[in-house]
Amino acid sequence: MLSNYNVLVVDDVVDNIQVAMNVLREDDHNLTFALSGEEALTLVSENDYDLILLDIMMPGIDGYEVCRQIKKNPLKKDIPIIFLTAKTNIESISNAFSLGAVDYITKPFNADELLARTRNHIELYQSRLLLAQNNLSLQVKHDMEKERLLSELEKTQKEIIYILAELTEAVSDETGQHIKRVAKISRLLAHYYPTLKEDDVETVYYAAPMHDIGKIAVNQNILHKTSSLTEAEFEIMKTHTTLAHKVLKNSDRKIIQAADIIAMQHHEKWDGSGYPNALKANDIHIFGRIVAIADVFDALTHKRVYKESWHVEDAIAYIRDSSGTHFDPALVDIFISHKEEFIELVND
Repeated sequence: MLSNYNVLVVDDVVDNIQVAMNVLREDDHNLTFALSGEEALTLVSENDYDLILLDIMMPGIDGYEVCRQIKKNPLKKDIPIIFLTAKTNIESISNAFSLGAVDYITKPFNADELLARTRNHIELYQSRLLLAQNNLSLQVKHDMEKERLLSELEKTQKEIIYILAELTEAVSDETGQHIKRVAKISRLLAHYYPTLKEDDVETVYYAAPMHDIGKIAVNQNILHKTSSLTEAEFEIMKTHTTLAHKVLKNSDRKIIQAADIIAMQHHEKWDGSGYPNALKANDIHIFGRIVAIADVFDALTHKRVYKESWHVEDAIAYIRDSSGTHFDPALVDIFISHKEEFIELVND
């Protein structure tokens, strides 16, 4: 037996309300009544109901209009409405169903019929609510699981990036901390660049370590040569940008796509004299322009097999003097304005 559900009875005739409520008390419902359409709409707006028994013919707002307005309310539209009517003609019944009513009961009431129909529709309504709640719970669980898997995938992706980047450094002339410093410098530059969002900043940070991944495929003798490279050797060295692009270009992962851009473009120069494609100014992706400064600044301030480390002020002067030729002037301005922060990063 259904009990403790909220049922609203709407009729302009008190005797009809009394009869209906006397029958429904058998199921121990929480019963409320309204003597007009206006009063019914007020009660529905202020309370939650599991079923509405609604008379059609009432002065003022009739039952049809009450039903129509309830169905317009997204918070109330699913409440089952059973019309109470003395009319049994097809047109009246059809109109009732077209407005969203779930059933109709003719007056005078038959007690068994009234109980059976109200029980059925309350059960159906509660079942729909339970189904919707279960579907919502399943969707939330699915979304959480998806988010967890994506998070794990992104963590794995970042870990693989660092492993590959460290492998690159193991076969090149650079120190193990170079990729970490370049990543931090790149993140700081991106942070201060006005048009980049926080998501872009983090993407640059995780993609920057891949800037020299193509060096894995470059001849070791060239990578470790202590004297200046010949013209032919330098041409081979430059291929590390395009070799990286061949490997990374087909990924649909955001960080790998950014790594592809960075690896391919971090040796391009603002004036178009860089490689591999002689891109110029804003044709160079902002990620490539950022890592270009980060890579050069860190390389200058640390020892390599072919050179000693520069004094940090000399490296800063080089960055400043290369504004508009090698580097993006806007990024150089940011770098100079916050040079103390960048100095801390290369000293890590």
